Amino acid sequence: MATTAGSDAAKVNMAFIAAIVAVATIGGFMFGYDSGVINGTQKGLESAFDLGKLGIGINVGAILVGSSIGAFGAGRLSDMIGRRGVMMLAAVLFLVSALLAGAASSSVLFIIARIVGGLGVGAASVISPVYISEVTPAAIRGRLSSIQQVMIITGLTGAFVANFALARYAGGSTAEFWMGYPAWRWMFWLQAIPAAIYLVALFVIPESPRYLVAKGQEEQARTVLTRLFGAAEADRKVTEIRASLAADHHRPKLSDLIDKTSGRIRPIVWTGLGLAIFQQLVGINVVFYYGATLWEAVGFSEDYALQTNILSGVLSIGACLATMTMVDRIGRKPLLLMGSAGMAVALAVVAYAFSTAIPAADGGVTLPGNNGVIALVAANLYVVFFNMSWGPIMWVMLGEMFPNQIRGSGLAVAGFAQWIANAAISVSFPSLVVWPGLAVTYTGYALFAAISFFFVRAMVTETRGRELEDMQG
Repeated sequence: MATTAGSDAAKVNMAFIAAIVAVATIGGFMFGYDSGVINGTQKGLESAFDLGKLGIGINVGAILVGSSIGAFGAGRLSDMIGRRGVMMLAAVLFLVSALLAGAASSSVLFIIARIVGGLGVGAASVISPVYISEVTPAAIRGRLSSIQQVMIITGLTGAFVANFALARYAGGSTAEFWMGYPAWRWMFWLQAIPAAIYLVALFVIPESPRYLVAKGQEEQARTVLTRLFGAAEADRKVTEIRASLAADHHRPKLSDLIDKTSGRIRPIVWTGLGLAIFQQLVGINVVFYYGATLWEAVGFSEDYALQTNILSGVLSIGACLATMTMVDRIGRKPLLLMGSAGMAVALAVVAYAFSTAIPAADGGVTLPGNNGVIALVAANLYVVFFNMSWGPIMWVMLGEMFPNQIRGSGLAVAGFAQWIANAAISVSFPSLVVWPGLAVTYTGYALFAAISFFFVRAMVTETRGRELEDMQG
């Protein structure tokens, strides 16, 4: 049924758009699930492969190697085989990784399996927001693009719930579950179900009309746009897309990121890199990858630590849903500023709570008095602030802020930087827990959150309500 959306004059087929977005964001779900499943499996990995702290960090961080490569290659690859083509490739990689990771007989095989999955995660992380931004009207593009982050957190939470249920039913993550295999292996194998659904569902959605116009397939693009916005609006948009491409008509390449007049990297690229890197330097994936280990380190049982992960996931989903109602009303930049300030304060409180830790008899630590509760509340407030701001908004902006001609290349370098920063934070965390300790580590994350506030003020330009063809770089 066609309905109007926002201030757009055109008739918008919201049912068709909703179906497209629902399918595209399954990639976000897989991104979240593949990233979060590792959270409850670390005891199993440590036991099965005889890993130390560095070994755990490498096995956990292996996915990030693939993710950085996948993110870097996906933008350019999507200019060659299409947005939908890249998402299909990512779905296949998710499926293969799920089966191999659960069956891995050694750390090396597990690392390879996770790198394969990481290729899919990296590709999905940058292409799904682009695809969504290219098939949705400007007036509601922000909230529809924000669904990607909702699905990422839903995937994370789904992994947390599945890990908790399997560990609870089996009697622990390393206990035998079904067919003689330990529960932690089934945590990976369960990923195969949503991966297969994603692959099948991608066959029913169309290719991006902007990609089709770039490839000279204007009639196919017009057909897609007619279904989305009606015939009159389809003609107008085809003309706009053609004009934006004709203004700089050549095959997209990485060198487009350099301003031909000044010989310097375009300012919009530095903004994209900053958004991508700061999103990771605030330490959010420490919570996603090591949440169970973190809370066990300060005295929580495995069962309670896994439940705490679920709580964080539910709060994250709620925060993302709140953002969807605000992003197209108050804009992207105000939400980023609010998030930076809130995260800086919450992380500082977490750091204070961890600074009071005292050694426990079992070799771990405990937080005296009410400091355990303070740390838990502050950590969850931090998660809420992140998912009301930097979580969804960074992906929204990367999907829409670059001009058409450099969108693929801009996403390639920003996505690559995002995953490299992710790897640096995630692989280093197990060692940082030992030295210099949780308090200093979280103080560092708080400082990066504070710095990100001033970065946004200086570098980020609001994109709310602007057509993709109007973006300047």
